[in-house]
Amino acid sequence: MDQQIDVRTLRQWLEEKRPVTVLDVRLDEDREQWSIPGSIHINAYEALKAGQREMLSNVPLPVGVPVVTVCNRGVVSEIAAKQLVETGVPAVSLRGGMQAWSMAWNIVEMDLSQTRVIQVRRTGKGCLSYLLCSGDEVTVIDASLEPELYVELARQQGVRIRYVLDTHIHADHLSRSKRLAEVAGAELWLPKQDRVHFPHRVLENGRKLHFGDSVLQAIHTPGHTGESTCYFVEHQALFTGDTLFLSGVGRPDLHADSSQASERAGHLYHSLKKIFDLERSVHIFPGHTSAPVPFNDDILAARLGDIADRLHEWLLSEESFKERIIARIPPTPPNYTRITELNEAGESPDVDITELEAGANRCAVS
Repeated sequence: MDQQIDVRTLRQWLEEKRPVTVLDVRLDEDREQWSIPGSIHINAYEALKAGQREMLSNVPLPVGVPVVTVCNRGVVSEIAAKQLVETGVPAVSLRGGMQAWSMAWNIVEMDLSQTRVIQVRRTGKGCLSYLLCSGDEVTVIDASLEPELYVELARQQGVRIRYVLDTHIHADHLSRSKRLAEVAGAELWLPKQDRVHFPHRVLENGRKLHFGDSVLQAIHTPGHTGESTCYFVEHQALFTGDTLFLSGVGRPDLHADSSQASERAGHLYHSLKKIFDLERSVHIFPGHTSAPVPFNDDILAARLGDIADRLHEWLLSEESFKERIIARIPPTPPNYTRITELNEAGESPDVDITELEAGANRCAVS
């Protein structure tokens, strides 16, 4: 019996809501970084490496339900799966572990007046991208998975990809937008900046793009990065990238010293004030989530008014906002510099992408 399962199969099982138990055997600190939705956890990593056999003996597992064991890279989880099989438990190991799971995804849809929003969620990393379908055309925002996926989703909707946009130059994942535009024969639009070194069309503040029966307007919202831009659709939905999340805001310190980070935090304060001047009923669609994405039909979005209420105390003054943000900035993952360089160059790396992108996103301050 093959004691391994690939990411595609496990993703399909979870999407179909098939009976399965995902058993995470990693260290506590690794589990806290990211996990598979609905998984159970036992800190057995070191014990399994050391050849101990009693760690899994008392784990309460449903009888007759297949078990998928998980670790960081799929090595120690194989040991766990073999031990379980020896005790009569149907178990397999997730090939490539959580590193491979970073490419897993699911989708959920929501309709505006003239636009169908398809939210594509990298459940293993928290990246959120969007297909905005209207008439026979679609605009894609912040593509973070392989181009073929977006092309297929558009085909299923009976639409063609006309525009491909990024909200900013990403640091936590490789942008697939340039390649998607090439594959789909679409127009690539990026916020106005001097960072990238490949051809694209420029989205300046206030610029409008018409697609199908809908219109999208660019709103420059610097702070997370200098070029960060939100996209306002039908006056009903705002796609905020890493400027505003559902329970936090974008970090202002990437590739900046302390004084630059403080200055950017000031820019972010004014950008947020501009956003919160919009109608409270506007739907906010962020570019990331900091929690594992479940396989359900709940879209990751919220009314602007609800977010404004949660963050009200943050925006009482610019100085207090800057102090709060700077004090809460999380450590910068070491892979962010290389990812940013590749996104600025528009190049694909000559290394395993799952290795390069490994780890949870750290773009938010909450």
